[in-house]
Amino acid sequence: MTDVHDTDLKKDLAATLHARRDLGPDYESELVDSFLEKIDQRIDTAVERRLRRGLAEQQMQAARGARRPKGTDSWGERFGFGIVSLVLAIPLSAISGAFGGVTGVIVTWIGIVGVNTTQAVRLNPGLFQRGDRGHED
Repeated sequence: MTDVHDTDLKKDLAATLHARRDLGPDYESELVDSFLEKIDQRIDTAVERRLRRGLAEQQMQAARGARRPKGTDSWGERFGFGIVSLVLAIPLSAISGAFGGVTGVIVTWIGIVGVNTTQAVRLNPGLFQRGDRGHED
């Protein structure tokens, strides 16, 4: 299923670049906006699917009376998330660099770092909290 989405995205990008060559720079902004909207829709769809799946799993666990053990996120899941994040960073950086220049790349990497930080905090809830380590006034 991911291959179909990747192929569709590649086709959309190729069509956008082809249209830009045909129409010229006057329509570049509209073409970029249209392509980014398609990417946003795909991300939204994927996030919705994951949220629904997670909610269904939580409801199933609640119905069974089971509690989720604290250490269910394995090293492999964390490693896989990091690898996927880096793999997706390559085309996202290329696309944002092509359309947004350095600013686009910076915004893209801020998003990538944000997603990875969120994942790290989810796995380690107290990661950025200050503990009571002899704090005196």
